Amino acid sequence: MADLQAAAASSGAPLSVFVQAADLASVHLRVFTPTQEKGSSDSAALAALHARSPLSDLLTVVQGVGAEAQEQSAQLCGGEWLLRQGEVLAAPVAADLGPLGLTGLDAWVASTGRPNLVVALPGPAALNAFVPDDERIAAVNRATGTTGLVLYAPGGPGRVAVSFRAFGPLKGFSEDAASSNMLACLTGVLAATGQLPPDTNLLRAAQCKPGQPARLSAQFAATSSGTEVWVGGRVEQAPGSGTQAAGR
Repeated sequence: MADLQAAAASSGAPLSVFVQAADLASVHLRVFTPTQEKGSSDSAALAALHARSPLSDLLTVVQGVGAEAQEQSAQLCGGEWLLRQGEVLAAPVAADLGPLGLTGLDAWVASTGRPNLVVALPGPAALNAFVPDDERIAAVNRATGTTGLVLYAPGGPGRVAVSFRAFGPLKGFSEDAASSNMLACLTGVLAATGQLPPDTNLLRAAQCKPGQPARLSAQFAATSSGTEVWVGGRVEQAPGSGTQAAGR
């Protein structure tokens, strides 16, 4: 792993994906940030692989190794690779958001296994103006029993339905540029509050990390207790610099 981590650290990319094995029906990936193994797979890697060799439209994706390995399903839908995030359960929570300067706002806990705190902001301007503080975010997460923070607002650039930012100092990063799991949790909250588009099962979202915007898609379906969510995004091939994802 040390060699892969060193390669990721020297790549200059926020996320590096190494393909360990691939065949028609399955792919084994290792996913690294510059500082650690991320442990979640990347739809951009699937798109890049698909451009070079045949893959089934339905895949099993394994990421990580040993006891830490995780398995997800992936599907090619409308030209986008979507990764199954699982069933999202969401519930409102009383949270003291004063340390973040976000008093008086609605908050939810949403989870596919690791809970995130999801907070609604009045609009994209408030979302873009938010200045994160890792220590304060971590303290609010600990107080609410959550591991990450998602801030969102309706609308955004282009025709997206929602814009959001994702923070995770307790997960080892300050702000993520394109978080599939956090968009899944946000989708679960939008479902629970009746804010999903009524005439489609696909949500278009903009993740708005300053300097690293991303567009993602979430496919959703109601379950008896929550919302089943798949997340991915379109991918662009950047000449001379590998594959860049509109979202992951």
